[in-house]
Amino acid sequence: MLVKQVATFVNDAISQVVGEEATLLTEDLSNVVAVGTAVFNATSYDKFTKALVDRIGKTIFVDRKYEGIAPSVIYDGFEYGAVLEKIGGDIPEATENETWDLVGGQSYDPNVFYAPSVYAKFYNHYITFEIPLSVTDKQAKSAFSNAQELTRFVSMLFGNVDKALSLAMESLVMRTINGAVAETIYASYGSADYGASSKVKARNLLQEWNAKLGQGNEITMKAALEDKDFIRFASVEIMKVATRLKKMSTLFNVGGKKRFTPMDKLKIVLHGDFEAAATGYLYSDTFHEDYVKLPKADIVPFWQGSGDDYDFEVSSEIKVNLPSDATKTVDVKGVIGVLFDEEALGVLNFERYTTSDYNGKAEFTNYWHKQKSCHFIDMNENIVVFFLQEEAGE
Repeated sequence: MLVKQVATFVNDAISQVVGEEATLLTEDLSNVVAVGTAVFNATSYDKFTKALVDRIGKTIFVDRKYEGIAPSVIYDGFEYGAVLEKIGGDIPEATENETWDLVGGQSYDPNVFYAPSVYAKFYNHYITFEIPLSVTDKQAKSAFSNAQELTRFVSMLFGNVDKALSLAMESLVMRTINGAVAETIYASYGSADYGASSKVKARNLLQEWNAKLGQGNEITMKAALEDKDFIRFASVEIMKVATRLKKMSTLFNVGGKKRFTPMDKLKIVLHGDFEAAATGYLYSDTFHEDYVKLPKADIVPFWQGSGDDYDFEVSSEIKVNLPSDATKTVDVKGVIGVLFDEEALGVLNFERYTTSDYNGKAEFTNYWHKQKSCHFIDMNENIVVFFLQEEAGE
C-alpha cells in the first residue's frame, strides 16, 4: 500500500485558503509544501510602578467548531485491504437480427461467443498527515485561577486540533476537484490556449459570449459578472449541460466512454461570486426566477486561494501541475463552475484517529491526531468545466 505524507502540502494549502498569500502558488498535486505557525509572547506591566505584572481579569477561550464549506464528496470506505478497484464495461454494439432476413439453405450459427468489454481501474494511493499536541499535568496550572478554567483551556487546545483537521480536509477536497478541473482543461486545450472554441468538456463562456457580441464590443472577465445578459447566457448554458448529461454520450468525459449522469448523481460546484451575481443581477429582475435559476449547487468562495482581498482574478484561478503528470501545468483564470458525476472524483476511506503516550519523567502526555484518506479522479466519468478566461494563455 502506497502511503504519502502530505503534512507540508496541507499547511501550504491552508496559507492560501486563509488569505496569507496575496498570489496563488503553482501547486504540484503530487507533492506538498509546509507553512509554520507564529506565536506572539508579551508581558504587560502596570502604568504606575511599571514593575507589577498585570493580572488577567477575564479569560475568553476561542473554541468554535469549524464545519468547513467544501463540497461533499467523501464516500464510504473499507476497513480491510488497501486497493480501491473500480470496474466498468463498454456498452455492446448492436448486430443484425437475422430472424427477419432468412435465406433458404444458409446456416445460422448460434454458438458464437460474445466476450463483454470490461475494464478495471485500481487506486492504491493514500495521503496522510498528523497533528501532534502535548498536554502537561501540572505546568499550566499557574496560569489559571481554578480547575474549570484549566479544563476549558485544554478543551480549546483539542478544539483547535479539530479545526485544523477540518480545514485540512476541506483543502484536500478542493485540491481533488481542482485536479479534475485541470485534467479536463488540459485534455481539451493543452497548457496554453484557452481561447474560444466549441469544446464541450471545458467551456470558455466569456470567449463564446464575446464572439456573439462581435469585434469591438467585447467585455472583460470582471465586467461579465455585472452584465445581466452574460449572466443569463452563462446560467442557461450551465442548465443546458446539466440536462445533456442525463443522456448517454461520449462527449463529456476525457476517456470518451459512453456515460450518462442523472440529476441525483450530478455534483455541481459554483464559484460564490458567480452565484451571487446570478442572485443579485438576474433573479431579482425575473418574475419567474425558476426559469433562469441555476440547479442546486455547492458554493465555494475560491478554488485554490483567496489572495489578500478576494479579487475574482485570484479566487477564480486554478494553478496546478496535473495529478497524472507533474511535468504539465494548467493555469486558468475565471473558473465559475464545474459539473461532475459523483463517480468522477471523491475521497474514500477517510479515517481520523488519535494515539497518545504519557511521559512520566517530565509529566506530560503527547497526542498524535492522525488523518488518512484516498483521493481519486476518474476521467472516464463526466466532468464539464465553465470558465471566463479573457486572453489565450493568460
